[in-house]
Amino acid sequence: MKVIICGGGQVGSNIARYLAGEDADVTVIDQRADLVHKITDVLDVGGVVGFASHPAVLEKAGARDADMVIAVTYADEVNMVACQVCHSIFDVPTKIARVRHRSYLDDQWSTLFSRDNMPIDVIISPEAEVAKAISNRLQVPSAFEVIPLADGRLTLAGVHVKNDTPIILTPLRQLTEIFPDLHVTIVGIRRNGEVIMASGEEELRPGDDAYFICDVTHLERALSSFGYEEREARRVIIIGGGNIGLHLAQTIEERYGGVQAKVIELDKQRAEVVAQQLARTVVIHGDALDTDIMDECNVAQTETVVAVSNDDEVNILSSLLAKRHGAKRAVTLVNSTSYDDLVAGLGIDTMVSPRAITVSTILRHVRRGRIRSVHSISHGVGEVIEAEALETSSLVAKPLREADLPEGVMIGAILRGRQVIMPRGDTVISAGDLVVLYATTKAAKRVERLFSVKLEFF
Repeated sequence: MKVIICGGGQVGSNIARYLAGEDADVTVIDQRADLVHKITDVLDVGGVVGFASHPAVLEKAGARDADMVIAVTYADEVNMVACQVCHSIFDVPTKIARVRHRSYLDDQWSTLFSRDNMPIDVIISPEAEVAKAISNRLQVPSAFEVIPLADGRLTLAGVHVKNDTPIILTPLRQLTEIFPDLHVTIVGIRRNGEVIMASGEEELRPGDDAYFICDVTHLERALSSFGYEEREARRVIIIGGGNIGLHLAQTIEERYGGVQAKVIELDKQRAEVVAQQLARTVVIHGDALDTDIMDECNVAQTETVVAVSNDDEVNILSSLLAKRHGAKRAVTLVNSTSYDDLVAGLGIDTMVSPRAITVSTILRHVRRGRIRSVHSISHGVGEVIEAEALETSSLVAKPLREADLPEGVMIGAILRGRQVIMPRGDTVISAGDLVVLYATTKAAKRVERLFSVKLEFF
């Protein structure tokens, strides 16, 4: 697959890193020569210095035979024009653009990006995606990772395994006997920075991060089996009134009437702008690292603090300060990969990575076969993939114990119509089933072959 990425910033470089690891033919365009040189020095990708929406620059990057263009520069208008040029002149099949300003995304302008107007196949709004991911975590505060699957019928959750977790040091195969009617499958374990497949003989240990897929109606019981009984957050403090903070506050106002939210914003002018766009949320102008401001927000009575400023260090330090002053949980936005291992040991409950969320959105359109959706799990643990089983799939019409699953792939659940089926050795997948599976990063590419139409089928 040949892909052109317009924009060599943080989002563009991370997409390039991921696609290069998948052996895609990637070329990055950016105005800044230093960014292009940095990316091409580190990654096995091509680079072109220039304005991403100029036809000559796109042609130099290989647009005439490109399969996909991903426009993620800082300017919405440049992204939109780049996609238009790729469509009108170079006939690029798939066009993905980052559009940040909400006015472009308003429902009343829903026809703007149609094929007859400005032909963009996929709109990415990282701020909206991150706000959505955080709001999911607010509903399930016990989990540091929450991803709705199969149109809300299933949930992937990640939880920290504690010393008092009831099911520690128990072989996973015995959990089916202990909880025979609980629809849950543990699919992955992260231990000391390494990913472990959740085989039947494996046991959970204190300090592990466990990832499981379950029927959404069984989520509360599943969390209880891990020793978590927390209710969804009702009092929330949002640190940072930027695009993500504003999106999150608006989402809370629209969807969660019982939640009391406060926003702390350092810049006075921005605080005034945010306050004008919110109806029920209290906006406080001040420094989140100031203990007086924390006291004014009554942080000691707050269930969850969400730090989403534009500064990783401020997010980390303000989260730790809030917890020290009595906040029960901290959700922290961290852009830099340098802090991944550090944050895990500081006591911050949940780290949100815009990189992983944006990559997940794009992977849905990179994967081939009957792949419905792809969700990249933070920390590089792997991917959760939803795919439709075809008649020609090697998984169909045989017990799972006889299926030739690639190493690093595990089936988490099967959706047959309205029925949720948790996989067992004698489970048989039928054509048309929606299969939800977990794959390590290395094995994810092989999943496509399981759900592709074989040539002999025709």
